[in-house]
Amino acid sequence: MARVFRSASLIILGYGASQGLRLLSNLILTRLLFPEAFGLMALISVVTVGLTLFSDVGIAPSIAQSKRGDDPAFLNTAWSIQVVRGGLLWCAACLLAYPLSVFYDQPALASYLPLAALSLLVSGFNPTRIETAHRHLLMGRLTVLDLLSQVIGLISMIALALILQSVLALVIGGVIGAAAKLALTHFYLPGDRNRFQWEGAAAKELITFGKWIFLSTVFWFFASQGDKAVLGKFLTLETLGIYNIGYFLASFPLLLGHNVTARVMIPVYREQTEPARIARLRYGLSVGVIGLLVVMALSGPWLVDLLYDARYALSGAIIVLLAVALIPQVIGMTYDQAALAAGDSRRFFVYSAIRSSLQVGMLFIGALYAGLIGAIIGMGLAMVLSHGVLIWLARAHGVWDARHDALFAVVGLATAVAACWMHWGAIATLWAASGQP
Repeated sequence: MARVFRSASLIILGYGASQGLRLLSNLILTRLLFPEAFGLMALISVVTVGLTLFSDVGIAPSIAQSKRGDDPAFLNTAWSIQVVRGGLLWCAACLLAYPLSVFYDQPALASYLPLAALSLLVSGFNPTRIETAHRHLLMGRLTVLDLLSQVIGLISMIALALILQSVLALVIGGVIGAAAKLALTHFYLPGDRNRFQWEGAAAKELITFGKWIFLSTVFWFFASQGDKAVLGKFLTLETLGIYNIGYFLASFPLLLGHNVTARVMIPVYREQTEPARIARLRYGLSVGVIGLLVVMALSGPWLVDLLYDARYALSGAIIVLLAVALIPQVIGMTYDQAALAAGDSRRFFVYSAIRSSLQVGMLFIGALYAGLIGAIIGMGLAMVLSHGVLIWLARAHGVWDARHDALFAVVGLATAVAACWMHWGAIATLWAASGQP
């Protein structure tokens, strides 16, 4: 547990610093560029993240949970699969660039998307020493290298934005950041160097475990990127850029929680730590993450007024609504990792499929009948409904905590009432601006 808390602390500090850097660059870039640039970049991110998730064969969780997770032959086979996958992803992005530019009526996608997807090609060569560090909860040096690569990427974006005054600055900066991470982890992360190798037994284990992860991440794409993919057809590029700024701020606590649970909870469940200690860890994570969401929900418009210029004012109400909508997802964020730790990727897939189907379906219906606000409400309701499936998964692995869920459900409901009452004027302005009667 000492390693768990030390690693969790490093992840929180590292992620907090990472988001602080993103916020700083975001504040600078929003003054150098225009809202449409962030809307176009949101569409590019939907495609690159979608390709990544649609091809995820679960290499990271496989290394984390496998008994052979430290075997060089197993790691080299995993790395070889990862490299080939990176090349295929770049080819897929090139093939999709023109059709997607027609679908979204954004000709610039045809030229920008292949360039942005170079980051996927580069990331395919990342060493498996990254996953080995996660497996053994040795996060110190890795956190420093991650932050340093991010700093290089963000400085590149700002410098290019000053020169180019174009979304191209964001695209090229992302590729530079990926290349920096590859170089830094290759030269400064300890451990054996990867080489191309194919061991049949290792490949079979990776594919057997990864097939359900692959299907799960296909649905995870819809859960994590479905809002931008759907709203890209309903909103103007400017409004999508404003939404993306609001989402960046509102989702910070949720993404922080996912980073901690994805890296810490599998080793915790795998080593069968005492239930009481797991419960304390769960309550600590929930208090921290939901507490941050409460702050976002109650202060969204004021935060945007403080940080951004008037062009992004509507992001304040978006933060309020999104922060409230994300609370149900945070309540159960530690449960699904128990399935992965036990190698039960099938139940994990079932949960992922149902949750993402509900989320995209209800978001689409909400957007169709009530615009942007309806989409956010639909997203929140889908998360509430999908929690019932998460309880089924948690009970199957003996980790469900009914008292925990009930307590934070009350906190979430109280936050929703208070935030909407405090910022009803900003929400009404967003409703009017979205063209709703």
